[in-house]
Amino acid sequence: MEIFTFLNNQFLKMNWLSELIRFLVENIFKLNIETRLGGSIHFFIYDVIKIFILLSVLIFMISYIQSFFPPERTRKILGRFSGLTANILAALLGTVTPFCSCSSIPLFIGFTNAGLPIGVTFSFLISSPLVDLASVILLASIFNWKIAISYVIVGLILAVIGGGIISKLKLEKYVEPFVYNNP
Repeated sequence: MEIFTFLNNQFLKMNWLSELIRFLVENIFKLNIETRLGGSIHFFIYDVIKIFILLSVLIFMISYIQSFFPPERTRKILGRFSGLTANILAALLGTVTPFCSCSSIPLFIGFTNAGLPIGVTFSFLISSPLVDLASVILLASIFNWKIAISYVIVGLILAVIGGGIISKLKLEKYVEPFVYNNP
């Protein structure tokens, strides 16, 4: 478990970068990191670089994963299942398909237009922007993996429950007609 903590500290929390920025602030800028000014400059430089590195790596990883889950493939996978299994699978697919809410709405329209049940599409729609790889890795880097995994589990449960409720209440009649008739 110590190796996992070490890797988390070095790769996600980037302790090596913090020490490098500490060296920069104390030796180049000649500021004590314990003072407000030195601590603020250290925090700003460290966080800007850390977030830039994490987001760059995450965007690359998300783009790579997204190449394996285009909307058509996701639609085919979801079309094979029904009921609670379909809701769970839709929520899980929503987590690995890195679509933000901007692209989830057109996917939702495409899924409903393709004949997928409204509850299944809502499970996907809820989990897709809520639980994504970027948020999980950022949560793990800021807090720890227990918090990040808890976030994923709660997000998946909310997505499955939300889709299940929508299925049970038969709320299809409240979806605008253009959603079903969209080419």
